[in-house]
Amino acid sequence: MRKIIIPLLLLCFSLNAQNPSAKDILDKIDKNMSSESRIFTSKMVIHNKRNTRTVESKSWSKGEKKSFSEYLSPPREQGTKMLKLDDQLWIFSPSTDRIIQISGHMLRQSVMGSDLSYEDMMEDPHLLNHYTGKIDGEEKLGDRTCWIISLTATSVDVAYQSQKLWVDKDRYIPLKKELYAKSGMLLKRMELSDVIQIQGRWFPKRILFKDVLKEGEGTEFIIGDIQFNAEIPEYILSKASLKK
Repeated sequence: MRKIIIPLLLLCFSLNAQNPSAKDILDKIDKNMSSESRIFTSKMVIHNKRNTRTVESKSWSKGEKKSFSEYLSPPREQGTKMLKLDDQLWIFSPSTDRIIQISGHMLRQSVMGSDLSYEDMMEDPHLLNHYTGKIDGEEKLGDRTCWIISLTATSVDVAYQSQKLWVDKDRYIPLKKELYAKSGMLLKRMELSDVIQIQGRWFPKRILFKDVLKEGEGTEFIIGDIQFNAEIPEYILSKASLKK
């Protein structure tokens, strides 16, 4: 009997290794997508109904509670700054020389006319902090085999009460997301691509956001240079930096 039980146990361990739980998958996504700190440059290419425009910025973030962004171009947006501290968000506009706090219903407004809202930028990327997951099956996206994961929010203070992810089985990165309201209405789609390995993690350098309730072809968020776990001076992540 013992000779039979041992091979069966080994088989079970092998199957579990090949078929991780939804929680294991979300944990690996969080480790790829999150970091103690990061500094990066980016372009936001906004494809509106009538035209396309590009907004460039540089951002610094520490954990998920503190981040600072400065817009570099076009000239109309140059010098605009955005600061997130915990659950508060401020914007400095050089044209008015004023600092405005974005809160309440204002968080649902579009950022620079893009498909991203201020609420999107405030979201904690750690999925396990706010969602439970369930594996619904597998599907191929291009040449990548993906798990399909359904997420249900564990609290009401998130922008999207449910999500559906297509997660690359080899790299543990979502290649596609669908974001839903509590009613079940689809609000946004995301496509993540140009996945590369940086400092031991897989990370997408291009994300296409599409607000399905808005006209246009969506907004491409393209990451340029990026450093993970970089040293960031404390003064950058403070309100004093908004008018410097």
